[in-house]
Amino acid sequence: MRLEGRVAVVTGAGRGIGRAIALALAREGARVALAARSNGELAAVAHELEQEGATTVAVPTDVRQEASLEALVGRILGEWQQVDVLVNAAGVAAFAPVTDSKLDDWDQMLAVNLRGAVLACRAVLPAMIARKQGTIISVGSVVTSRALPGSAAYTASKYGLLGFSRVLAEEMRPHGVRVGVISAGATDTPLWDAMPGAPPRERMLRADQVAEAALLMAALGPNATLEEVSLLPAGGIL
Repeated sequence: MRLEGRVAVVTGAGRGIGRAIALALAREGARVALAARSNGELAAVAHELEQEGATTVAVPTDVRQEASLEALVGRILGEWQQVDVLVNAAGVAAFAPVTDSKLDDWDQMLAVNLRGAVLACRAVLPAMIARKQGTIISVGSVVTSRALPGSAAYTASKYGLLGFSRVLAEEMRPHGVRVGVISAGATDTPLWDAMPGAPPRERMLRADQVAEAALLMAALGPNATLEEVSLLPAGGIL
């Protein structure tokens, strides 16, 4: 139980990569706070964790709203007195050429994928800095190393997340707080359900494989930090 005694907060925990990471952390002994907008999905994941004997709490949260994240972290600190791990897995995606893309899609991706992660980090950092320990893990994307036509808005949000995380890692180094990004390739999650022309799902990564990378980051000893991981399907970029 590599994470026994630790407390983890996972955004986007209702499904996909966030759900898989929450399960992986709980199975290693962490108490896990589940955060997402969907009450129904959160309740289902919480029930799944409780059936496995994990300690968990589900908190409906909108990562676009600072007050919502502050309330989430305030509740966790009130109940469990600490936050050891933050996983920024909340994310949205829409793909279209720049000339055809909708400004609302740009706004949503920047608000959730980038601003949401920034706000979540700001909410947990005071508690982590006070204890001189903590690990922040953000789910990025391979688009930060490969230019994929039709992904300009999504790419901008993930580049922003990567750049923000690199700077935060340096700022937090003196405080004992680790910051890392998993740059994941196409992963078989509900994100693809409504997207026409998606790559073959059977060739994609599985969400539990991304969760293994997150677990490795979270469970490293205090004298090491894993700051950037590229995780791709074995067949290459899809």
